[in-house]
Amino acid sequence: MKKIWKIGGLATLVLLPLCECAADPSTEAKAVPQSEMSYHAPKIPENLSFCGERIDLSNYYLREKFDRELLSFSYWHSQVFLFIKRANKFFPIIEPILKEYGVPDDFKYLALIESNLDQRAQSPAKAVGIWQIMPATGKEAGLVINDDIDERYNLEKATRIACSMLKHTHDVTGSWTLAGAAYNTGHARVVRQMEVQQTNNYFDMLFSEETNRYVFRIVMAKYLMEDPQRLGFFLTREDLYYPVEMDVVKVDTTIENLTDFAKERGINYQLLKDANPWLRSNKLPNKEQKEFFIKIPKKESLKFDPENGKVHNPNWVTNP
Repeated sequence: MKKIWKIGGLATLVLLPLCECAADPSTEAKAVPQSEMSYHAPKIPENLSFCGERIDLSNYYLREKFDRELLSFSYWHSQVFLFIKRANKFFPIIEPILKEYGVPDDFKYLALIESNLDQRAQSPAKAVGIWQIMPATGKEAGLVINDDIDERYNLEKATRIACSMLKHTHDVTGSWTLAGAAYNTGHARVVRQMEVQQTNNYFDMLFSEETNRYVFRIVMAKYLMEDPQRLGFFLTREDLYYPVEMDVVKVDTTIENLTDFAKERGINYQLLKDANPWLRSNKLPNKEQKEFFIKIPKKESLKFDPENGKVHNPNWVTNP
C-alpha cells in the first residue's frame, strides 16, 4: 500500500509495510483522491542573482541547470533541515570575516555546499573543515597541521584562508562567480578556460560536470536559505542550533594532557574538543612557544535555551 504524507509542504511517497495492508483487506479497494497522489514541481523563480550578478533564467540552458538543483534540494529533507539548524550557529562567525575581507556575503553559501556546515567534515582528497581546506593550501597559509594540531578545523582561520583564495581569483578574473568556480576546480584551470572560451562570464562557460553544477548549487543554497518556507521547510526557534558563549584562553606552552586542562577549567574533554576541533589529540605540543587560543564554553551557556538564543534569520523559523 502507498500513502502520500505531507512533510514541510512537499509530497513524500511512503511505502507502508505489507502487514498493515493485510490488517485491512478493504484498503486496496478504496480510491485515493487524485490530489493526494499529485506531485508539484517547485516553482522556478523569476529573478536570481549571485554576488550581484543576475542569472538569466529565460535562457533554457541556465534554467535547466538551476532547476536540477532546485529539485534536488527540495526533496533532500533531512540535509536541508541540518543546513538551516547549523547555519544559525556558524553564519554569525563567517559573515563578519567575509565583510572584513571585502568578500561578498553570498560566499557563506559556498561553505555550506563544501561541507554541509559540518565542522568535522573530511573529504577523500584530505580536505577538511567547513571550508574544506587542502593540506598544502593550509600549510602555505601558515597553519599548523600535524597529528596533534590541525588549524584547518579552526573556523575563523579557515574562513580567512578561503577569503584570500576567493579575492585572488577575483582580482585576476574580474568575476566573483568565477572565483567561486575556481574554489572547486582550481585557479589555473579557470584562467585557462577564460582564454579558451574567450569570456569571463561563468554562466556562458562550459566546465566539467562537477564544476558546471558547483556554482548553481551555491546559488540554490542561497535561494533556499533566504526563505526556506517558500520551498516548504518549516522550523521553529526550538529546532535551531545556537552558538555557545566562550571564554578564550591564550596558550604559548605545551599542554601534556588536554583532559586535565579541560577539568581544571570546569568542563570535560568532550566539550573542549567540540569547541576546538583543531585539537586533534589529547595533547598540545608547543616547542616553538607559538600562541594558540583555546575556547572554553561558559557554564551558563551549556544548557540549551532557545528562548534566549538569537535567530540569525527570522525567515528560518515560524516563531522568530
